[in-house]
Amino acid sequence: MTGGPEPISTVARKALERELDDLRTEREAVAVTLRGGGGDQTGDRADQADELERASELTRLDRRIDEIDGRLREADAAGAPPTDAIGVGSTVKVRFEDGTETTVQIGEVAAVLDRTMVTADSPLGSALLGHHAGDTVTYVTPEGRTTAAVLSLGD
Repeated sequence: MTGGPEPISTVARKALERELDDLRTEREAVAVTLRGGGGDQTGDRADQADELERASELTRLDRRIDEIDGRLREADAAGAPPTDAIGVGSTVKVRFEDGTETTVQIGEVAAVLDRTMVTADSPLGSALLGHHAGDTVTYVTPEGRTTAAVLSLGD
């Protein structure tokens, strides 16, 4: 990543928005189960432990909600994915050593059903970041070192 605000693809944005909706629904369900502070403290230790566990879960949910909200705001500030160099959100056509060609999109959230999405922190994704059409990148896979040629950007 570049260190500045990073744009995100439409697919990644939708995945984050879905996760955010799910987290907010889950948070509401957990919050309803918590007792009001300072009230009746007559519960046994098991009740108190359960209450602490739900409070911890609420904190975890709030933290993740804040992360996603921040990431979506950052993406809004960053604008559209770059067109001059490969970055998060870019669509890139590459040719691998075996001659096969494919178009991939650089994202930060891997979509389960989208085989064309590669994350920016994956071996191929991180190798492509900052490169241009005509460049050749080298990266390491479980099978060893390999290369890919960048054929075009933004197609």
